[in-house]
Amino acid sequence: MIRRSPTSRSPSPPSMPGIAWRSGFGWCQAGTRSADYQSRPPQRNKTPWTEPPRNVTIEIRPATLEDEEAACYLREQLFEPPGSMPPGYTRERFSAAFRWAVEQTNADVLLAFDGDAAVGLTSVYADIQSLGFGPKCWLQDMVVDKERRSQGIGALMMAVAESWAREHGLTHIELSSNAGRADAHRFYERHGFGRANAYLKWLG
Repeated sequence: MIRRSPTSRSPSPPSMPGIAWRSGFGWCQAGTRSADYQSRPPQRNKTPWTEPPRNVTIEIRPATLEDEEAACYLREQLFEPPGSMPPGYTRERFSAAFRWAVEQTNADVLLAFDGDAAVGLTSVYADIQSLGFGPKCWLQDMVVDKERRSQGIGALMMAVAESWAREHGLTHIELSSNAGRADAHRFYERHGFGRANAYLKWLG
């Protein structure tokens, strides 16, 4: 499990040449960072960043029921190695969970779009009132389309997820990540997350 406690200020959007972006959560910024963000530069991934396409607008918004097929396509990319298909997974189970999240006031499936193409997904849930940590945002399913990775889209989605958590009055974000996803772990740590032990038991 990886945990981050959002600060009271809003996160600054990352700077990526050639990318403008917007979302339904108040972000409308391209190519700037605050001084505070610059004072803590993210670590470089061992894999070089790919130069993003020029003059691209990435829109991040909550999914609607009509987005189910695109969301399923992206979510199932997480089954590829080093991931795997969860026990008992079916399209029907995905559909029920997707529709539940879309229709809830305390959950959202966030989709990143480049034009009409869905290029990224994550889901956010206003979860339990933890006795020790306060109300939690549970973040799941972070994935960028395999043809669009290392272009900064994941960083944009994380910023919007943090904004969503603050707007819902949540004190921190928690997520889990497959032990073999070394690149994902570096991504989360660059964005201020710290590692914590977590255990999973499937109930048969």
